[in-house]
Parts: sequence; structure tokens; C-alpha cells
Amino acid sequence: MNTHDPSATASGTFLIGGDLPVHRLGYGTMRLVGDGAWGEPGDPAEARRVLRRAVELGVNLIDTADAYGPEIAERLIGEALSPYAPGLVIATKGGITRQGPAKTEYVGRAGYLIQCVEMSLRRLRLERIELYQLHRIDPRTPLEESLGALKLMQEQGKVRHIGLSEVTPAEIEEARKIVEVATVQNRYSLADRRHEETLAYCEKQGIGFLPWYPMAAGKLLKPEHPSAQTLTRIAARHSATVAQLSLAWLLQRSPVMLPIPGTSKVAHLEENIAAAGLRLSIEETAELEAAAGS
Repeated sequence: MNTHDPSATASGTFLIGGDLPVHRLGYGTMRLVGDGAWGEPGDPAEARRVLRRAVELGVNLIDTADAYGPEIAERLIGEALSPYAPGLVIATKGGITRQGPAKTEYVGRAGYLIQCVEMSLRRLRLERIELYQLHRIDPRTPLEESLGALKLMQEQGKVRHIGLSEVTPAEIEEARKIVEVATVQNRYSLADRRHEETLAYCEKQGIGFLPWYPMAAGKLLKPEHPSAQTLTRIAARHSATVAQLSLAWLLQRSPVMLPIPGTSKVAHLEENIAAAGLRLSIEETAELEAAAGS
């Protein structure tokens, strides 16, 4: 890594579960695999390069799931990065089955989730998963059963911290009667702030918040979006892209925010990581929020 390389260290540090330090700007692996999170990557060699480059650039939180591929993202991580650099946290998820591109079903039965953890350990070449997230709450299975299975894995030393995904404050409260909740992963971005209430709850409780779809899949980047002009103007002021601006906004939005932008290209990864060093003024932040909310 040369001195001009961007570094995720500039995003600051957060302690997951109060004891697991990560740089706040991480990397998400959903885009490493085929469209609709289905199938092998278009360029497997580039996918491995992206993973290795992320670690070189100071990323020490990599988020994945057994449903990406399915199984392919985890396998790639194991192949490209194992044996892992000290302090590198691989966070994964289970509880979603995939029947084809963008076709999913939630399964939270205890036996299934225990198998998910065991298989993720094998593919990732780990003895313990530092952060294991219930990918979705299965409405057909009692939460006690799903989280009870993860608690058992925790007691056996196979999982360190437990997280949830796409949840409300009421659901987090319910879950906390069964397990300690270290993180929440909800859809959130400058263009999509439907989970403000959950973010506020996490901030109050010191729970890490991983916004997925952190750039609203380029929605704000489209010239016809009403906020495009404001975003482009502020980005130009910082010699940055609108995507970098969106990530910088997330990092400044809350100290518990852990953005995990995904990409399958090294150049795009480097651009994302450079957002860690971007600082927005209070006025710019207010302007951005007003424009993106329109």
C-alpha cells in the first residue's frame, strides 16, 4: 500500500458488541456474485483481487451471507483471504434460502440455522464467526427457536456476536430477551431513510448499524433525480463523486453507522474507500438531506 492509497482507517473505529474493533467503512460481498445474488462472478479473478485489495486498504469488516451465490461469496472469501490477517472480521448471515436470481424464502428453524453456521464455518475456513446475523426473521418460526439456535452456537464457541437484519425497534427488544444483539443490518441510505427510528434506537443502545444498499443502487446518481444538481455541486466542491458523498454522509450521520458498500471492481472499491477521508460541513449535510429527501 503506497502513501497515496485511500484507507478505511480514516473512517474511525467502532467496537462491535463493545469488544470487537472494526474500521467503520467495511465491504459488502453481495455484488461479488452473479446478478440477483445468483451464480458465479462474471470475473472470478477480479472478485478475488477485490477482496485482497479491500484488506490492503484497511478494511477489516467484510460482510457476506450464505445466500450470496448461494454459498459462492463465502467460498471466495475463504479462498482469497484465508489464512486471515489479524483483526479481520468476517461477518456472515443465515436464514434466507435462494431459489433463483432474486428469489428467496426465509427459514428460521433451529436445525436449519445450526447447519447454516456449521457450513459457513467450513466455507469461510474459520473456527469461530465473529459476527453472525439472522438474515431475516422467519414469520413461521418462533423467534425463541431461531435465536435459541444461534445462542447455542455462541455457547459452543462457534459464534462470537449475534446480529439481526431488517428489524424494527420492537423486534430488537424482543430479540434482546433471548440474546445480546451486537448489530442490526437494515436498508438505509441518503435516498432511503425509512429506518430512522431503528437507527436512533441502535445509537442509544450502542448497537452497530450496517446500512445495506448504502448508495440506493445508484438512484441518486441518475441525472433525472431531483437532488442530482445539489449532489453534483457539493461533490465537485470536494473533488469527489456522488457515490463518495453518499458514503461520507452515512459515516457522519451516526457514530454507530458501519457502511458496507459492495462492488466487483477494484477501481470502484478504491473510490469507495476514499470516501472515508471526506468531511462534510454541517451546512452541506443539511443541504444534502433536504435535496435527497425531495
